[in-house]
Formats: sequence, C-alpha cells, structure tokens
Amino acid sequence: MNKCRAMKNFLLAYVQLSFICLNTIFLAKNNPPMVFISSFIISYIWSHNVKKVALGTEWDKIIYSCGASLGSITGLFLSNYV
Repeated sequence: MNKCRAMKNFLLAYVQLSFICLNTIFLAKNNPPMVFISSFIISYIWSHNVKKVALGTEWDKIIYSCGASLGSITGLFLSNYV
C-alpha cells in the first residue's frame, strides 16, 4: 500500500467521524440547518470510502479505522465549542 493512499484513507475517515460526532451535537441541540449540512458531508465522504475500504486490504481497513478513531476524539473536543 502506498503512503499517499494510506494518508487519504486516514484523512477521509478522520473528517467523516468528526462530522458524525458534530452531527450528534446538532441533533441534540435541534439545529436543522447544521444537521442537514453535516449529514450531507458524512454521506458524501462515505460514498468515496465504501468501495475502497470494503475491497481494500486489511491494512487499508486498519488505517481507515485509525482515522475514524481519531476523528471521533476530535469531534468530541469540537463539541465543547459548538
């Protein structure tokens, strides 16, 4: 697996999970415009990831999962500022 592809998978998962965490906050705060925007971004990112990760190597899945984990932590920290 090349480093560029690994970094792209990591970053896409990171951003996606950050938005998922923020979307949860927007839902809890009843903020329809932000729910719409964040949900769109989540789905758009996922549409780029699903085939690459599902058909990728085990290493692709590990890199994606690491990005998702760190994205969740970032979303948690960002939720304190929303």
